[in-house]
Amino acid sequence: MHLPSSGFSARLKRAVTGSADTPLVFLGNFEVENHWALGEPALPRVASHAGSAVVNRMDEFALLLGGKNDHVVLKTALDEGYRGYLEGLGLELPTVHVVADQDPQRTVSEDALADPELLRALSAVAGEGARLTAHGISTVEEELAERTGLRLGAPSAAVCKRVNSKVYSRRLSDELGIRQARGWACETLEELAEAVAAAGELLASGRKVVLKDAFGVSGKGIVVLDSEARLGRLHRMAVQQAERAAKAAGGAPRTALVIEEWVAKRCDLNYQFTVGRDGSTHFDFVKELLTENGVHKGHRIPARLTGAQVAEISATALRLGERLAADGYYGVVGVDAMVDPDEGLYPVIEINARNNMSTYQNVVHEGGLAGADEVAVARHFPLRLARPLPFAELAEVLDGLLLTERGARPRGLFVNNYATVNAAAGTDADGFEGRLYGVLVGASDEEIEALDTDITRRLAAYPERS
Repeated sequence: MHLPSSGFSARLKRAVTGSADTPLVFLGNFEVENHWALGEPALPRVASHAGSAVVNRMDEFALLLGGKNDHVVLKTALDEGYRGYLEGLGLELPTVHVVADQDPQRTVSEDALADPELLRALSAVAGEGARLTAHGISTVEEELAERTGLRLGAPSAAVCKRVNSKVYSRRLSDELGIRQARGWACETLEELAEAVAAAGELLASGRKVVLKDAFGVSGKGIVVLDSEARLGRLHRMAVQQAERAAKAAGGAPRTALVIEEWVAKRCDLNYQFTVGRDGSTHFDFVKELLTENGVHKGHRIPARLTGAQVAEISATALRLGERLAADGYYGVVGVDAMVDPDEGLYPVIEINARNNMSTYQNVVHEGGLAGADEVAVARHFPLRLARPLPFAELAEVLDGLLLTERGARPRGLFVNNYATVNAAAGTDADGFEGRLYGVLVGASDEEIEALDTDITRRLAAYPERS
């Protein structure tokens, strides 16, 4: 069994600032990949929709990374019932700064840049020695740092973008001899043509391949193919896009894609390590990733792995950390991995040199909400609401099912983000979709499953109660 190691908050501060006492200003700018992808060749993407409002309110996850001497910028104020719930669990929260006029389609960082009063407040915090950190660093966060005087507790946006490319992940793993599915990293049209030809042979033999954008996120920018004809169509589209972009920019055509064989697996994993400014690497944890149709749904802690598998993952983390440090990166790194049906590991599917969903679940073990003998499963519950739902009302609906106190045998749902429940309110006259994020804590998988069933049933019945 490998549970998250203690001391993450202090370790993070030492890693990105050199001192565990440095106050941090946290930003939850989820899907920062969208900024890294600007100007990059990519597969066709779906336009923005109401779901962006919910994704952008995942900013509230950052609240639980900070302590009483830290700060967090949020798009809206905390629900007071939710604040009381967290404080009732003994959690010490950071100082909350709220943007003046949040736009549901903007990240919290973009909202902050548009708020002169908040910029002045953050400048004052900079004068106290605080540093800025975020889910991931793009040019938006660099601009915020420059305009407020906050020093970044992170590498430059250019470094962060480079090491987050799936092309980088693929080539680094090739260089280090880490086991991967057969595949090809493509940055030129010649490399792409060779990869398409080789992938076509796999398809002709009845196998599947997957085509990935260098900066795709949350299941977007990934296409699974079982047809040579479809691969050919996507190849032509990628070439046309690259040539148009090259003509407009006056440079050589380029692409940023990875093609890989689709391989069988028993489960997905996510592990995290922290790289310090001094080049040191600390392995934090490994969790079992829960997905549905390729989209992340949550994590199981601990992952169902053998000691030898955990040791291999830990050793891989140290090798990756050494190379990332040499390439100028420091901070949190999350890596997606897989276990095949024969219990062999694919230790690197992709490197995410930024915070990950699992990063924000650390408070469950760090804050003493789950012990070494408990099973914890992070997930979210979809909601369909006709009106905003206050936390106090949710607590009544889930009475007896919420984790409300620490104890020798904790049991229940710990809510680690409430903003996403009501984020899309007002986007549809017929109601809106929300998400309740949390971590289920129980003594066994059976107890977790019973909790999940009860919560799902009560939430489904909620509209009948209102």
